[in-house]
Formats: sequence, structure tokens, C-alpha cells
Amino acid sequence: MAAGRLPPGALTLRQLAALSWGCGQTSLSPCQFLRRQQVLQLYRKILRAIREVPAEQDRRYLKDWAREEFKRNKDATEEDAIRMMITQGNMQLQELQRTLKLAKS
Repeated sequence: MAAGRLPPGALTLRQLAALSWGCGQTSLSPCQFLRRQQVLQLYRKILRAIREVPAEQDRRYLKDWAREEFKRNKDATEEDAIRMMITQGNMQLQELQRTLKLAKS
């Protein structure tokens, strides 16, 4: 899948990395802990969905893309922004899953 073939707004996944690689803090508030769990869960779901992509080259590209997008925003801390990024990431995951389902039928 070429870089120009990503859906509009696809780069918003980079914002989802807010807590997935740690916050630089030794202890997290309960809210931060829950957000971190949500981000990690979303990341795992995205990687699982990517495994279903039939072409090896496309899988590799999407996996690298997702990893880079999450890493890019690992230092985000604003709660509202993180919530918005999680919501956008879930919508993009659903779009990927729908596309894969259509490709199989």
C-alpha cells in the first residue's frame, strides 16, 4: 500500500501514542493508567487487524506506519486530546476491518 493510498486523516494515529511507550513518570494517576491501557489495547487491535492483510509488503508497510504513528506522540499528556485520538484511532481501525471484510467477500 503506497503512502498516498492511506485514507484521509490517517495520520491521526500518530497522536494515539500518548501513553503507549510510557509517560516519563514513575507513577500514574488512575485516569492516566486507564488511558494507557486503552492506547495499548488499541495498538494491539490495530496490529491484529494488519495481520489479516493478504500482501506481505502491505502488512510490513502498515505495521511500520502504525508503530511510527504511535511513537510520534508518546509524550502527549493533554487528557482531552488523548481521548480524541483514541476515538479517531478506533474509527480508523473499524474502517480497516470493514475494508478487509469486503476484500474477503
